[in-house]
Amino acid sequence: MLSRILAGALAIATLPSLQAQEAVFTTGPAKEINAGLLDCGRGSRPSAVGEIASDDGTIWTVPAATRFDTALKATDLFNECGGEQLSSLSQLDLEQVPLLDAGGDEEFAAYIFADNYFEFHVNGEIMAIDPVPFTPFNSNVIRFKAERPFTVAVKLVDWEENLGLGSESNRGSAYHPGDGGFVAHIQDADGKTVAITDDSWRAQTFYTGPLPTRDCLVVDGQQRDSSACEQNDVSDASGFSAAHWPLPEDWMSPSFDDSGWPSASVYSNETVGVDNKKAYTNFRDVFDTEGADAEFIWSSNLVLDNLVIVRTTVD
Repeated sequence: MLSRILAGALAIATLPSLQAQEAVFTTGPAKEINAGLLDCGRGSRPSAVGEIASDDGTIWTVPAATRFDTALKATDLFNECGGEQLSSLSQLDLEQVPLLDAGGDEEFAAYIFADNYFEFHVNGEIMAIDPVPFTPFNSNVIRFKAERPFTVAVKLVDWEENLGLGSESNRGSAYHPGDGGFVAHIQDADGKTVAITDDSWRAQTFYTGPLPTRDCLVVDGQQRDSSACEQNDVSDASGFSAAHWPLPEDWMSPSFDDSGWPSASVYSNETVGVDNKKAYTNFRDVFDTEGADAEFIWSSNLVLDNLVIVRTTVD
């Protein structure tokens, strides 16, 4: 039943890429439709899913409609939620990682850390998804075959506890706007770098909140700027708003025109807060490779933008 609800919501909230990109707004909390996609037990945050109607009557799935229940889970590097917990990349037997087909004969491996959730596509085909939607933090590797040039498109979700309001309980506040972050290093079969996350990628946001006031958001064409919106922790944000945009139907396709999208913004390890996370620090040799240091990327607002698509073409 849930998969049909999510599929319907996804269909409602998608539009062809050439249609208008004006934001629509929701106010207040969403209705919970799933208490959690995954139960990691005590100490983890529930990956709940909700629905909320915007002013124009559109139903939105928050924090996002995903393929968590149907798509292949990416292979673990470090996963405290019942998965592998490697202490270094030297423990990885890459030949044991499933080799997925994106159309071609050349082999590649993508090493990924996402805060919080990702769905990884190559040439329009979904390869694998994050096995842990929220916490504990984890990292993964995806192995695939493709022919260059190929297009990588990734759906990224900064999960939330206050559904529809883009916030969580943290630092003594019931409504703390959490932050995101995505880093990836793609290598060929010889271990040579073919792509790293940096500002050459494109990034667009499709869900922004919490917004204390709606007029703080500035939309100019494909620029969706929430930099003037407050990001303070508050004790009550139940009346705050959120902005939504429909995902283009073909956002993962190589033919999709992302030339109008902003360049991805880059963020330091310190800003994202990974220096105390083993899922990242155990694999600095691939994420912080000398001469090929992958940067954390996101849209222009790491805190308020909750659903983000990033894209690049690997030549």
